[in-house]
Amino acid sequence: MMSFNSLRHAALRSNLPRILLPRSILPRSILLSAAILALAPTFSFAAAEPVDGIAALVEDDVILSSELGGAMLNIRRQYAGKEDQLPPQNVLEKQLLERLIIGKLQVIRAQETGVQVTDTEIDQAVARVAGGNKMTTEQLAAALEQDGLRLSDFRSTMRDEILTQKLRQRVAQSRSDVSESEIDILMASGQLKQGEIKLAQILVALPDNANNEQLELAKRKIDGVKKLIDEGKMEFSAAAIRYSDAEQALDGGVIGWRRYDQIPGAFAEALAGLKPGEVTNAVRSQSGLHILKILEAKSDSQVMVTEFSARHIMVKVDELTSDAQAEKRVRDISESLTGGADFADLAKKYSGDAQTAVLGGDMGWFDLQTYGTTYAEIISALKDGEVSKPFNTEEGWHIVKRIGTRELDRTKDYARNQARDSIRERKSEEAYQQFVRQLRNESFVELRLEGVPKDDLELDDDAAKALEDETSKQLREEQRKADAAAERQE
Repeated sequence: MMSFNSLRHAALRSNLPRILLPRSILPRSILLSAAILALAPTFSFAAAEPVDGIAALVEDDVILSSELGGAMLNIRRQYAGKEDQLPPQNVLEKQLLERLIIGKLQVIRAQETGVQVTDTEIDQAVARVAGGNKMTTEQLAAALEQDGLRLSDFRSTMRDEILTQKLRQRVAQSRSDVSESEIDILMASGQLKQGEIKLAQILVALPDNANNEQLELAKRKIDGVKKLIDEGKMEFSAAAIRYSDAEQALDGGVIGWRRYDQIPGAFAEALAGLKPGEVTNAVRSQSGLHILKILEAKSDSQVMVTEFSARHIMVKVDELTSDAQAEKRVRDISESLTGGADFADLAKKYSGDAQTAVLGGDMGWFDLQTYGTTYAEIISALKDGEVSKPFNTEEGWHIVKRIGTRELDRTKDYARNQARDSIRERKSEEAYQQFVRQLRNESFVELRLEGVPKDDLELDDDAAKALEDETSKQLREEQRKADAAAERQE
């Protein structure tokens, strides 16, 4: 039998990285609605004329102008009819190019450190995407082809996404150990606030060791953006798309759901007391200056868990026992049980699970999902005292007898586990963001695309003044549009 941890790790491995499908597929599934850029940049769209040239040199690899063009085309498709929400062309190109660079660097580092992705993993990922859109793999390939994309390109991008996900897991696991004392301290501090909030952010990025002038420029920019939002002259999502430097900028700044205890301390303080729809003042972090908005909120309540007690008999399928042989043996045992044989005696004699066989197959008390979906479905369908028909899993053939159920208040246990997960996830996120920043700083990257600013906040005095004037001009234009709209309504 698979342990709880192995099942949990298997579920983690099965999580599909963010993948984008063409417009013809997107409406069929909300599964992929938040993934805007993960796939499209690597494709050459049939409707777009490829542009010869190099947008950036990244280590020993390149990002082609046609890749950036594909990403630009996809964004414009996504925002068809809402083009005014997009930032100026050169700013949008910078956002997309930086995302492509970071993605390329992560894939390169994953390959250099021995991270591998098998064809089976890619097959499974493609099948999950197809299934999530209620398609077969063949139908998915046809839908891709309608948008001028090849399934082989899709698979290649899936491979890169899985590589990146594995790299993230490797970095996080190496730097996110949690001690019992850390949990005790968090529990005792009273800072373990229950509940979750859905957040969005706008980030004005700052370089490492930013000087006073750079900080002041960023402060003026983010204060100007917040003023537009506070006065109702610009939606938060539109401001994020136009002005934010965050990874989620083109998603309207939406970060997603976070438990209160997962949120960094400075952010948690700024968010304290806010209700859905409200926006924080500027908050400083290692990345720059942020303003945050609570989109939705939900609270935790008492956690009651139904636990089950059961016995089981397992016949393993291995090198010595074929699937057919294991099935026959289990069915013979089932007939013996029907004839009145004692379940515990047969478990001790025949079960291949060494841990429970000596206990007469006793599995103890456990949560329904502990042993996977198949066990959960079988046990939940039984009544106390009933014995299942033979069934199979990836480990062999089984018979289960349900003994009883009980309701337990697991609120304290849940809170402690929540504290452990909170600390681990916070450490993991901080470690990976630091890793990505270091990776970007240490890597060779040369921008070749004309018109893309190399770094808004690493400019000489004249360039900084020009950028400030451009930012002010954009904000004044937004103000003018808002005033004109108000006059028309009057």
